[in-house]
Amino acid sequence: MFSKFIALEWKSFFRSPALTGNLIMKILMVLGALWFIISFLMLGIGSYFIIEDNFKQDPLEVINKYLIYYFVADILVRLLLQKIPVVNVKPLLTLPVKRDTIVKFVLGKTALSFFNYLHAFLFIPFCIILIAKDYNPLNVVFWHLGIMALVYCNNYLNMILNDKDNLFAIFIGFIILMAVLHYYDVFDITNYTSVFFYGMYTTNYMFVLPLLALIGLLMYSFTYFKKHLYQDTGLSKKQSQATTQDYAWLNRYGTLGTFLKNDIKLIRRNKRSKTTVLLSVLFLFYGVLFFTDAIDVYKDNSFMQMFAAIFVTGGFLFTFGQFVPSWDSAYYPLMMSQNIKYREYISSKWWLVVIGTFISTLLALPYLYYGIDIYLMILAAGVFNIGVNSHLILLGGAYIKTPIDLGSSKQAFGDKKAFNMKTMLLSLPKMILPMALYGLGTAFISHNWGVMLVVIAGIAGFALRNKVFAMVEKIYKTEKYATLQSYKQKN
Repeated sequence: MFSKFIALEWKSFFRSPALTGNLIMKILMVLGALWFIISFLMLGIGSYFIIEDNFKQDPLEVINKYLIYYFVADILVRLLLQKIPVVNVKPLLTLPVKRDTIVKFVLGKTALSFFNYLHAFLFIPFCIILIAKDYNPLNVVFWHLGIMALVYCNNYLNMILNDKDNLFAIFIGFIILMAVLHYYDVFDITNYTSVFFYGMYTTNYMFVLPLLALIGLLMYSFTYFKKHLYQDTGLSKKQSQATTQDYAWLNRYGTLGTFLKNDIKLIRRNKRSKTTVLLSVLFLFYGVLFFTDAIDVYKDNSFMQMFAAIFVTGGFLFTFGQFVPSWDSAYYPLMMSQNIKYREYISSKWWLVVIGTFISTLLALPYLYYGIDIYLMILAAGVFNIGVNSHLILLGGAYIKTPIDLGSSKQAFGDKKAFNMKTMLLSLPKMILPMALYGLGTAFISHNWGVMLVVIAGIAGFALRNKVFAMVEKIYKTEKYATLQSYKQKN
């Protein structure tokens, strides 16, 4: 039966109408995977000697002290990037296929994820070096088994957290609390976790604990997904009180107001859109990496600070705006059968991202703490995002034909079918152009003139918005039927 499932996955990939985009994306993913493999391999070989030369301590003790941060970073990366393997379950449930078999296939499929075996390229070379340096070979093997068991614990923990919003919120809150307590020297969790990690080497039994945890997570995952493997799971939901929001104050804006009301309701009522908006808030903290000592190389690099300013003010624009009109993919065919003017539809989306960018710029006011020059860069970036990048987002939307499942929070950063060369070329000016303008002004005149050039470009884009809308409208009409065909594809 597993071989049949694999055959279905193979056919699904090669029969997809987005095959070309899939192949290009797979090639890029392979190249990226090779880069990570080589990097982890070099780190695994050299980490022992780097720690020994710089810290003058036992490398294994140092590694064990900071392993907790490694695993926390791993689970966070998984939550953001690792795709949860899915199988088109509904057709299978009407066939004589055991639910146990379906769930085992999904759990086995995720065990083969690149996010799992990548860690082996780091820890296997490190363990070989340990054995070569006269560490006890049997204890090193026990330690490695415990580490890899924890890696797979993260794998199945990721599946559980992705499906349970409450657990996800508690997990993130706990990590933030531990980080704050450690930063202010109130409580250092590494003093306790290092004892456990090092104990997997010094004892002959502690490595069993991660193995037991892995077995427990695997059994829980199997039971949980088997229990929820029904045709109508998730379709019914208890509601203690029904509430409606009319947003009548938007009626004064006519058709534009109607579209804005629909977008606001979409954001409030759907998991995917709410997750995306929450992610956009995180972009507000992006500047901390560039405007403080967090990354020393960027603190005095104003060129890269402009790059950060674009993201600080453009969180909503880049996360929500990049999937216009995919947010409406569920009912896009119905909209296209109505007497709706593309200009009004495009204008409503533009105003939505503009309002989001304006709010982000206001929320970035605390950056005044780092100086007026920093906030002027953020302000200039906000003007550029409103005047130029908002148009580029709409233009790119004509070529991103990715249907979105509004009931799912998965893949909040995107989808492989959103990739094509046109969208890549349209993405480059969003970041490179403001940095180039700022660099030119700063290099030939002064910092203030660099900021002014970015502002002027934003104002010019805002002034020419009607001409840009006309061009974008024409492209949307040209791509209309290709977009409708893509939105019909569910796989």
